[in-house]
Amino acid sequence: MAHPGMRTAALALLVAASIAPLPALAGKTLDGVRQRGEVVCGVNTSAPGFSAADSQGRWQGLDVDVCRGVAAAVLKDATKVRFVPLNSQQRFAALQAGEIDVLSRNTTWTMTRDASLGIVFTGIDYYDGQGFMVPKKLKIDSAKKLGGATVCVQAGTTSEKNVADYFQANGMKYKSVVFDTAEAITSAFFSGRCQAYTTDMSDLAGARTKVANPGDYAILPEVISKEPLGPAVRHGDDRWFDIVKWSLFAMIEAEELGLTSKNIDQQMSSGNPSIQRFVGANGDIGKMMGLDNRWAANIVKQVGNYGESFDANLKPLGFERGINRLWTQGGLMYAPPIR
Repeated sequence: MAHPGMRTAALALLVAASIAPLPALAGKTLDGVRQRGEVVCGVNTSAPGFSAADSQGRWQGLDVDVCRGVAAAVLKDATKVRFVPLNSQQRFAALQAGEIDVLSRNTTWTMTRDASLGIVFTGIDYYDGQGFMVPKKLKIDSAKKLGGATVCVQAGTTSEKNVADYFQANGMKYKSVVFDTAEAITSAFFSGRCQAYTTDMSDLAGARTKVANPGDYAILPEVISKEPLGPAVRHGDDRWFDIVKWSLFAMIEAEELGLTSKNIDQQMSSGNPSIQRFVGANGDIGKMMGLDNRWAANIVKQVGNYGESFDANLKPLGFERGINRLWTQGGLMYAPPIR
């Protein structure tokens, strides 16, 4: 029989081994990204403020910045992203098939999508809700006055199901006019083919900025659904899931810590323990995910924090922060501690 002291020592060694940090293991997606030297990101074909290509073909938007943040974290270069425009019906199949590494396409996180499509959402980069836009000449001031209307809606979206639920719940009938792409649906609505256009409030606001006479259209006050938008990755690659998730969290946490693309270099020598961990001056946070310890600092330096991205991409279109403010400012944006 072993001496009690020996058993105690052995038990202590076993416990110590069980809580010792495990070596970071690269996942299949991370290996592929490093081998090809770029992150392949699925984005919307055109969603102003979230993902849209400018006249030079450069992609811009909040969802675009999320992908650039991942590239900065993994490859230390936010420009190493290849953007693949996808319509609503293509997006999940492209992710499932491995054609893209990240889907960052103003996509609503739902239980069905999270549990049955072989994908997993990594977080929320915009809290949204579905609404309606109508021509002001119709003199409609409430969605509850849309009974009998023709409604433009995009195929393969939560909007298609939500609008059916809304009209049924309110005892109203409507005629849906369905399109595959955002470009087709906005063209149809602004040409008068539909009396109302329904989608996320953010999409409605973005679409209205592209028409020559935006003042002729009104977004009705009702918000008929919850639409938490965020990036998604394939199910089963936990290492890549961690990286994409914490890249988004780093942008949110940076804003809370007051770290910006303009001051991050000066903050490298900060005495604040939270900032020391964030910039990699203390601890091995990055190494836990198989990354350089300056992964988060690279995101902020090259892409900016969440507020910087919001102000650059959404604020010019008239978007208010609203519930997308930080939790410390009365909003819902909240990142778990980076420690």
